Amino acid sequence: MTVLGDVRVLDLTRVVGGPLATQTLADLGAEVIKIEKPGDGDDTRRMGPFLKDQSGAETNDSAFFLAFNRSKKSVAVDITTERGQDLVRRLAAQSDVLVENYKAQSLKRYGLDYESLRRENPRLIYCSMTGFGQEGPYATRPAYDFVLQGMSGLMSTCGRPDGVPGAGPMRTSVPITDVFTGLYATISILGALMQRDQTGRGQFIDSVMLDASVSVSGHLALGYLMTGKTPARIGNANPVAAPSEVFATADGEIIVAAGNNGQFQALADAIDQPELKRDPRFDTNTHRVQNRAALFALLAKALSIHDTAHLVRRLSAAGVPCGPINTLAQVFADPQVRHRGIQKEARHKTNVNVPTLKSPLNLSDSPVDYRAAPMLGEHTEEVLRDLLGVSDIDLALMKSEKVI
Repeated sequence: MTVLGDVRVLDLTRVVGGPLATQTLADLGAEVIKIEKPGDGDDTRRMGPFLKDQSGAETNDSAFFLAFNRSKKSVAVDITTERGQDLVRRLAAQSDVLVENYKAQSLKRYGLDYESLRRENPRLIYCSMTGFGQEGPYATRPAYDFVLQGMSGLMSTCGRPDGVPGAGPMRTSVPITDVFTGLYATISILGALMQRDQTGRGQFIDSVMLDASVSVSGHLALGYLMTGKTPARIGNANPVAAPSEVFATADGEIIVAAGNNGQFQALADAIDQPELKRDPRFDTNTHRVQNRAALFALLAKALSIHDTAHLVRRLSAAGVPCGPINTLAQVFADPQVRHRGIQKEARHKTNVNVPTLKSPLNLSDSPVDYRAAPMLGEHTEEVLRDLLGVSDIDLALMKSEKVI
């Protein structure tokens, strides 16, 4: 049994944010039909490294594409052609949800906008994912994650502080604003499906990267609005708690995040520095934040003489939140990661097993079914024949005309 087993999603998205949203719906059991441009497909199909087939030859399926398009069907249709537009409109008429991440109003010229499609299918939930929204001075601008990390203020709070080597704003290597937007879009779609059960009507969802990216600043944004003070970059330190940062060890680094008085006192005992508990500079979190530099110096000296693994065992046993800074190789060798089964495999159309990651959606009665991302156009004939009744003659004709 799956949560969304009776839901069909028409996926007109590419790159990260949109594909992540539709992949999450697929993980919940929805049938997701991904529309791709014949011959090219999703932009991420061309961003290596690339999957190799049984003979060792590279396919057009990249790690990037495989990461965000699990358990979907690929239908290659050229939506710039009239016949291609007609096919997509007919698929939308038989779908519950349509998700697209074209620039604002771009699909209107093809008759694939919400107002056009809801006339044929008033139950359709139409989610439009854009960088800046449907209207406003930036509505027509292209948007990428890196740009939004900067514009939303996130990068201004990340990076080493001014005056130290390597100072400056820093992006995350994970396209985090795409991820936020994709997850918020999924939540909106699920809410719209629940409301449709009550009203019988679909609706339009305006999912915007700028909105999502600013909103996740949370307490930092509200702190600015309340005080007018702009948060400063402080590297790996936590601006509201101390000690909560990275310390050098004898063989690497460790994160120590003692967020309350009890944890700080346990930390002091665990590293044989009980005098820290009696120091008035460190008796409350407020005082520890105010005297962060002095506290850091004392802790750094005590921690630097021990190996990371030793410290993690000792501090964890004392109830002090801590952990190493793992490489991805260390992540997938970690015993808890292995216990959780986060590394998985799925069978690809090329008859090779491809790696995938366990979905964070852990539903006891609705486990995720892991199927590899599709090859470009893998399901074109199947979907058009089964859902739309397109004949073999018409399929052959549309192939010759490069519609599909």
